[in-house]
This record gives sequence, structure tokens and C-alpha cells, in this order.
Amino acid sequence: MEKPFVYITRQLPKKLIAPLEEIANVEMWGKEEKPVPYEVLKEKSRKATALLTMLSDRIDRALLEEASQLKIVANLAVGYDNIDVEAATKQGIIVSNTPDVLSDTTADLTFSLLLLAARRLVEAAEYIKNDQWKGWSPYLLAGRDVHHKTIGIVGMGNIGRTVAKRATGFDMTILYHNRSRDEKAERELGAMYASFDELITKADFIVCLTPLTAETMNLFNEEAFRKMKSTAVFVNASRGAVVDEKALLKAIQEGEIAAAGLDVFRQEPIAANDPLLTHPHIIALPHIGSSSIETRTAMVELCVENIKRVLKGNTPATIVNRSVVQHI
Repeated sequence: MEKPFVYITRQLPKKLIAPLEEIANVEMWGKEEKPVPYEVLKEKSRKATALLTMLSDRIDRALLEEASQLKIVANLAVGYDNIDVEAATKQGIIVSNTPDVLSDTTADLTFSLLLLAARRLVEAAEYIKNDQWKGWSPYLLAGRDVHHKTIGIVGMGNIGRTVAKRATGFDMTILYHNRSRDEKAERELGAMYASFDELITKADFIVCLTPLTAETMNLFNEEAFRKMKSTAVFVNASRGAVVDEKALLKAIQEGEIAAAGLDVFRQEPIAANDPLLTHPHIIALPHIGSSSIETRTAMVELCVENIKRVLKGNTPATIVNRSVVQHI
């Protein structure tokens, strides 16, 4: 009996893929940083039983409708806006992701961005590297305190709750906005629910962790930034398209907010000459929220385990479209 075919869209460590090779014919795209071209991915999908994909891979209706043997798309991310989940469900294809295993690591990075922006640490590092430090002055590169300030978290999922937990260590007041109340976070972390407008008006630090949906597209626009404190720091570690980047740049240039820390962008990789990268009060990172060796390894292992389970006729550990399980 011919083994099922599994296609992996980036080069991953062989030792992590070994469990799949025991039960399937596995092929990997040969590059780690360069994404597989869409047409190549589409061709491989036509004979694949399983795909292990990255957030940058477009898994659209056209691809899914031609993937007649496909049983699962295992996405190496907590998000899945790169996948047409509705089309996958219609085709009886499971979509899985990697929640939970990356919450702590992404929360660490998110809070690091907050600290970097508040205390102007990147500026300070460049200041000394560029031989600008010629003496001490009372307000040299003075930033803003984080402790005892108000943090506003938009999107109180697993990562949001973990960021809130970090905030308690800084004695911060915690506001959050979410589609539904999180009574556990309110009870255990002292978080307080607020409307979106109330949160962006009152918070000293606005942290965006909401998923990208039709409702959250451009949620942070010119009007939203105008309502924030002039001393506010904005952090986005969710999806780039949640933010109107031109409006963000304008808000910082005109002093409507103080600074921003960004790990995600509308276009990734962002162009080196993008104006966002030239402003000293904007800290930009190349979408590395979950990028620790331990966490990325755990994410790959979870994807591999989900694929193994489906190939053996079992239910994967994490499912985005649970309604499709009945079709397996």
C-alpha cells in the first residue's frame, strides 16, 4: 500500500520530521527563509494527504478545491488568516494550528517591545554605538516608566492573558477589550473590562493581540490614534492589517502618541525603505513573537503530531474547524 504524501513548505530540522517519515512520504521545500512559490505549493497539494504550512503560505479556495486527497493543513502558527477555513471545511479538510505552546514566549516578546519603546532602549544602544555619548545629562534619553501605569490589552486570548500576568509584576492597572468577558482574568489578575474607546483613551500602553478578521481590519486607524494619550505607547504583536500603518506613522510624527513597538506588518517582509523604519520612536522586529528555539520546536512537534493523528484516522490535538471532524 502506498504511503500518504506530506508536503512541508519550509526547511525544518530533519529530526523533528522523522516521526512523519515513518508513516508517510515526506517532501520539504528546500529553503528555510524563502517561501515556496504559490504555483509549486498548489501542484504539490494536488497529491498531498497533509500539508505543514507557514503563516506566509496562501492556502486559498482554488488550491483547496484541487487538493482532492488532502485531509489536513497543519499551520505552524496560532493564527490562520492565510487559510480559507470556510473552503477547507466545505472540502472536509481539517485545519489545525499551534495555540498555547507559544503563549509565554510571545507574551515575553510583546512585553519586551513595550519596555524597549517606553525606555527608548534601542535609541540608547545606537547612541552609544554611534559614539554620541560624550557626557551625562539629567534627561539623557529619558523614557517613560512602565510600573504603576495602565496597560490596555485588545484581544484577551491566551497571549493577552499571559501579557496581563506579566503586567501584574509591574504593578500595572490592567484594562482589556475582547469579544467576551474573561471572568478568570478579572478574578485572578485584577483585569477590568473596558469598551474599545474607553481603553484607548485611558491606557498608557495599548497592546494589540486581536486576531485579524473583517471586524478588526484597520481597527487602529487615524481616529483611534487621535483618541490616545499623547504619551501613549502602542504595541502590535498580532497582525499587521489590524493597523493603518500610515495613520500610525502620522500619529507619531505629529505627537499624537509617543512611540510604537511592532512585530508585525501589513506587508512582510517590510521594505527596508518603509517610512516606519526611519522614525526613532518606532521599534520594528521581523515577526519573531514566538521565535525561541524551545517554542518553535514545540510548534513543529505539535504540527507533526496533528498530522500523524489524522493519517492514523484519529482526531488532532488542535482543530480550528471542529465541525469538519465528522467528515474524517
